[in-house]
Amino acid sequence: MARRRPRQRGTSGLGWSGLGGAVLLLLAIISGGALGYFYFSAPARPALDPQSLCPVSGPQGITVVLVDTSDDLPETTRREVLGELDDMITMLPPFYKLDIRVLDIAGVRSRSLFSKCNPGDGAGLSEWTDNPRIARLRWIEDFRKPAAEAVKSSVAAAKANSSPIMAAIQDIAIDQFSSAKSQSVKKTLYIISDMIEFTRDYGQYPRAGDLSFQRYRQSPAYLKFRTDLHGATVSIRYVTRQSNGQPLIDGTKHMEFWKDWIEENRGAFGGVKRLQGA
Repeated sequence: MARRRPRQRGTSGLGWSGLGGAVLLLLAIISGGALGYFYFSAPARPALDPQSLCPVSGPQGITVVLVDTSDDLPETTRREVLGELDDMITMLPPFYKLDIRVLDIAGVRSRSLFSKCNPGDGAGLSEWTDNPRIARLRWIEDFRKPAAEAVKSSVAAAKANSSPIMAAIQDIAIDQFSSAKSQSVKKTLYIISDMIEFTRDYGQYPRAGDLSFQRYRQSPAYLKFRTDLHGATVSIRYVTRQSNGQPLIDGTKHMEFWKDWIEENRGAFGGVKRLQGA
């Protein structure tokens, strides 16, 4: 009688169980590795000062807006200015400082209405390493809303007998562009104004004289308002003033004067945009 071949033990159950455990272990390792990659490769957010919202090492860029409050803005111009300033707030890069200023006529300088850094609105933050929702709320409450209020205040109706634009720019250069931390960052100054300088030392109304730079050099204002802009780019949003339906002064010659003034004071002329309305 033939001997029966012994039955081999089935190994398929144990084999599949071991394989499934190995797959799960491999997936856990991959997930952990991915989390670690996102955590360690994500750019580190700088530590922020709780008051200024700027990095403790200093802002990564500086944008200053000077609004000339020595005369009322026409309603059309005012609406355009509000739109431009709102865009500046929304599009300011994270960790850049925004300083919104108006002319301080009595003090012959400028006055800051708002000066804080954009702490970031949470866009692009990882859910694994940050909290985008909290970052968004902080951006709205601590940056967006107070900046918008400052913008509204900056275009409020005003009237003055002088317009110390040069003194205000000098004040801004000292406050925002002169520190060691600001030297290596991008610096921009936007001026919303008719740019008609008028002080006891120098004036640009037609009755005061021509718009030549030579006349300015011979005035007391030349040395008094000499300024170091430290390479900041200065862009002008030009408000056209009229008299009897005609421009009060020659806008082309006027902008040539300010281009010369900016460049002589170690700034970069960023161009001029004529605002609507007159």
